[in-house]
Amino acid sequence: MSMDPPRPRPSSPDSRPAGPGRVEFQVDADGDGERLDRWLTARIDLSRTRIAALVSEGKVHLNDGVPRKAEPLSTGDRIVVEIPEPEEIEARPQDLPLEVLHEDPHLLVVNKPAGMVVHPARGHPEGTLVNALLHHVSDLSGIGGKLRPGIVHRLDRDTSGLLVVAKDDRTHRVLSDALRKRKVRRLYRALSWGHLRSSPTTVDAPLGRHPHDRTRRAVVEGGKRSVTHLRVREQFTAAELLDVALETGRTHQIRVHLAHLGHPVVGDTTYGEGWGRGMGGTARGWAQELERRMARHFLHARRLSFRHPESGELMDFQIPFPEELESVLEWARRTRP
Repeated sequence: MSMDPPRPRPSSPDSRPAGPGRVEFQVDADGDGERLDRWLTARIDLSRTRIAALVSEGKVHLNDGVPRKAEPLSTGDRIVVEIPEPEEIEARPQDLPLEVLHEDPHLLVVNKPAGMVVHPARGHPEGTLVNALLHHVSDLSGIGGKLRPGIVHRLDRDTSGLLVVAKDDRTHRVLSDALRKRKVRRLYRALSWGHLRSSPTTVDAPLGRHPHDRTRRAVVEGGKRSVTHLRVREQFTAAELLDVALETGRTHQIRVHLAHLGHPVVGDTTYGEGWGRGMGGTARGWAQELERRMARHFLHARRLSFRHPESGELMDFQIPFPEELESVLEWARRTRP
């Protein structure tokens, strides 16, 4: 099985620019029965997530009423969308280390270190990638909101690796749309506990908030469709190094899917706490030593590929493991049976 995500579906009709202001539509016969958010995403140059946010904020009206984002449309329906001015950015610039692999007038590709939160949030108001970007770049795309300027996709705090950042709103919209249409290739490496039953394998399990802990995600009935492709690259005493390809990009997706299989990411204290200590036989001591060597979970965004929004050129970036992960691998290889 190829590790590449499936071919994208045919592209949507030409969409309208998404500058601030009022946009009106009338639904034709082709839109009969279509979801409101999906229909609008094909016609306004905004991501589906942003469309859903506008609906929840009361900025979208359907026949003079306030709809749900999944509202089914009928021929002749009238839709009005109010697109607000971008919010003023409130995160402050900070002179923080920032490894930039590529920069041009439209975007940057950066290597995020483990331990750095991507954008400010409760509990992490400063010291984030956004704070570092605001110091490095004078003007970032505001379409992601006042605390997420330029951010097209995210990595968990303790996940290292590649991220693309938009400098202007058009680039942000094009990259977000490419991500949604699976035209952005994101490949990871993960060290997981135990040994998969088969390789390659695909996990297709819906994800949503954990029913008893809102800070965590879980496989839940009625969750969002989530697909992860896995392939064993190296096998060790009680763990495996995996190539991981995302078909969708949900919060904590790789970590939750691997835990769902019974093979959580090594070092993941949220979804795999104490897994190694439960092993028996000769593998127990090996697993305990591996846990001792882990300072964070073993997950690294190693490759990122996409078409440049302006030139159409294929942009393909790869980054090696940081030292703390490479040293763990070297030990695992030395102690392999």
